[in-house]
Amino acid sequence: MLFYVVLLAMVAAFLALRLYSVLGKRTGHEQTPFKPAEERLTASPLPRTIDVTPEHREVAPRAIESGAETGLRAVVAADSGFDVAQFLDGAKTAYRMILESYWKGDRETLGWLCEDSVRAEFESAIAEREASGEVLDNRLVSIERAVITEAQVDGKLARITVRFDADVAAITRDKDGNVIAGSLTDAVETHELWTFARTLRSGDPNWKLADTDEA
Repeated sequence: MLFYVVLLAMVAAFLALRLYSVLGKRTGHEQTPFKPAEERLTASPLPRTIDVTPEHREVAPRAIESGAETGLRAVVAADSGFDVAQFLDGAKTAYRMILESYWKGDRETLGWLCEDSVRAEFESAIAEREASGEVLDNRLVSIERAVITEAQVDGKLARITVRFDADVAAITRDKDGNVIAGSLTDAVETHELWTFARTLRSGDPNWKLADTDEA
């Protein structure tokens, strides 16, 4: 019986770490974003105070455009647990997950990765596609570049815009499975601006997609 308890604990820990990698906020205490508020409050042995100096990790120079530096400093000032490098890693993971969920019609995943307005747009497009019987057979080949282009804090709301330069192989099939557009052998370059938002110092450490635009 002890063996099964330990095994289940290991599986639960692995799943929690995977979920935490998606736009989670680094706190230094390995918290998972889906713990109840009471558990989050008791997870840290010592409370964070304003005189604590947060750990800083270096980010590649090209990961931040000069126009975003002031805004990022404002984010860090408002939330000392914010980590730029981890945010970018999570943003790239979210970019892949959101695209794949949209292509597959996975409304549930879109629901917890996107703000309501963006989710509604995705769901509308999915419904339209399903009504016509079309199926997207797309694949994200690579993310060539992810750069923070803008950041700002308005009250407790922080917004960070990331430019993604990626290669996507895309095919659209009709209800009979016939290819009606695209090719999986020729990747198409895409350039997009995705804005992620989060209420700072809230119980939810996750950033959600709040806006999309072409770069």
